[in-house]
Amino acid sequence: MSAKTHSPSLFDGAVLARAAWDALAKLDPRKLLRNPVIFVTEIVAALVTAIFARDLTVGGGDPAFSGQIAAWLWFTVLFANFAEAVAEGRGRAQADSLKRARTDAVAKRLLDPGDRSLFEKVSALALQAGDVILVEAGDVIPADGEVIEGVASVNESAITGESAPVIRESGGDRSAVTGGTTVLSDWIVVRITAAAGSTFLDRMIALVEGAARQKTPNEIALSILLSGMTLVFLVAVVTLWGLAGYSGTTLSVTVLVALLVTLIPTTIGGLLSAIGIAGMDRLVRFNVVATSGRAVEAAGDVDTLLLDKTGTITFGNRLATAFIPAPGFTDAQVAEAALFASLADETPEGRSIVALASNHYGLKDLVGRAGAGMVVPFSARTRLSGIDLGNRVIRKGAVDAVLKHLNTTSAAAPRAFHKAVDEIARSGGTPLAVAENGRLVGVIHLKDVVKPAIKERFDALRAMGIKTVMVTGDNPVTAAAIASEAGVDDFIAEATPEDKLAYIRAEQAKGRLIAMCGDGTNDAPALAQADVGVAMQTGTQAAREAGNMVDLDSDPTKLIEVVEIGKQLLMTRGSLTTFSIANDVAKYFAIVPALFAATYPELQALNVMGLATPQSAILSAVIFNALIIVALIPLALKGVAYRPVGAAALLRRNLLVYGLGGFVVPFLGIKLIDLAVAALGFA
Repeated sequence: MSAKTHSPSLFDGAVLARAAWDALAKLDPRKLLRNPVIFVTEIVAALVTAIFARDLTVGGGDPAFSGQIAAWLWFTVLFANFAEAVAEGRGRAQADSLKRARTDAVAKRLLDPGDRSLFEKVSALALQAGDVILVEAGDVIPADGEVIEGVASVNESAITGESAPVIRESGGDRSAVTGGTTVLSDWIVVRITAAAGSTFLDRMIALVEGAARQKTPNEIALSILLSGMTLVFLVAVVTLWGLAGYSGTTLSVTVLVALLVTLIPTTIGGLLSAIGIAGMDRLVRFNVVATSGRAVEAAGDVDTLLLDKTGTITFGNRLATAFIPAPGFTDAQVAEAALFASLADETPEGRSIVALASNHYGLKDLVGRAGAGMVVPFSARTRLSGIDLGNRVIRKGAVDAVLKHLNTTSAAAPRAFHKAVDEIARSGGTPLAVAENGRLVGVIHLKDVVKPAIKERFDALRAMGIKTVMVTGDNPVTAAAIASEAGVDDFIAEATPEDKLAYIRAEQAKGRLIAMCGDGTNDAPALAQADVGVAMQTGTQAAREAGNMVDLDSDPTKLIEVVEIGKQLLMTRGSLTTFSIANDVAKYFAIVPALFAATYPELQALNVMGLATPQSAILSAVIFNALIIVALIPLALKGVAYRPVGAAALLRRNLLVYGLGGFVVPFLGIKLIDLAVAALGFA
């Protein structure tokens, strides 16, 4: 399931072999009813097969011609089924690792939730929502649940593919656990939230395999359009039959029904389902599971992205970026004092101070000297940390706490020191003061560091017409500074759950589609309201149930890739639909003149392809109609290459590449096949 694990290639032998058998099973008319275009093709193939049997046994026709037409019509149906089966097979292969994670584990169900020593061992399949279980080191978590007591290290590699364990604890936003994962250390008490058979893992398997995939609104609309086009071409063929009878041209039933199949949109009809399944499969291979195709489709139409600042736009931890000296000191002296004061500080901020001093001021040799002094750990009461090293007393911490340590006031501090502190605060950063032996040495500038290249990614989204909004709990000054540096279009400062929900509803009322990500219970209302809600796998059960996508890597920045995958799905569907319609128009003008040129010599001017005979024309068209589906299967599964361009540029590209290409390719393809058919004497 991980993006780092093996994913079946486009031409994986095992997938293709299974898909070939599945394509045969899908010939069941009851299964093909959901695809009207291919269903009509199968009915026509059955009719021509019956005509072939009649010609072969009774006579009255050309069995060689009707037999070839019947064979290629069946191939057309099989190739369409094969495209869908390959897409499903790739998803099925992705689900195999999830199935291995699902196990009938033994659960320790507590008889008294308040007493961990009283439990009974039961099968995981016997657990019900609301049961309370004990999971100890080495135990497999038998079902989805919420940690209500304890803290433990959990191996979630069976779900996420990541080998690094994660911490699960009661309360907060990291209390959800998933069935099939393993506790590595300590113990936790879990309240079951999903009974066996309906766990997160079970739902993922069903979705990945395609068993629970429903047609999306766009797919339904396109299916209706294709059905309408099929009906129109049916009327057109019947009209041609009448015209042929009126003009004295003889057109057999075999030719007419074969003509129908070449004119109806079999190309997109055969690939439509595969495109939808492949879109969800691309998300799965990116370690994101969508609860429905509707969510993937909506991602492609998103107008606004809500992105949490911490961990998405910034690294999530404040990092040291500069040392500013007080009067009488140099920045190198500030770096040295800050390094000593931070050697025992294991917070991300402390480690960043050591890293900055070591790498930029050549102080790596001093790192090992902390053991020679007495470390003063950080205290919430004093808001200070530091070290007593020989005759050096070094402290760092909040500005007011350091001033208090020095028994001085803010007014007595040097003006340059105040100026540095004020500039850092106005820029959205956090100032830390450093003191040594009763004197102010300088200031450390801590700031939320914006991730590299994030601004360029926002520029690309803006080029697509997508508005980016940063959501943060910071004050407006800090939020404005980070928003400006990151290049987002707007921001919501001091955001509460109600603020997020209100913003989403207001934007949706303007007709916009909104996407956001979250991991906490307080994000659940907004995730549920958003058109695309991406919940983190590490988040709470409430968040995972509220969203319509789950990111197994818990990487909030992946929301941008989710939008790109959704747009690729829509681009692929649109491109192949354009190709298919242009394809049908080209075949119409290529075949009809060949059929009627004998009766109406004027039509010979339109017979630019110079097809050998009417039988050769129709046979070549039927063969091309089947083979083009096979040729386009890789494109349907891989998707049209995504480019962050506007709608107008995308439309021009589609018309030029797939519209013009769909018109030209049939002329070339049918002509080449016609030459081969004539040379081999097939018609």
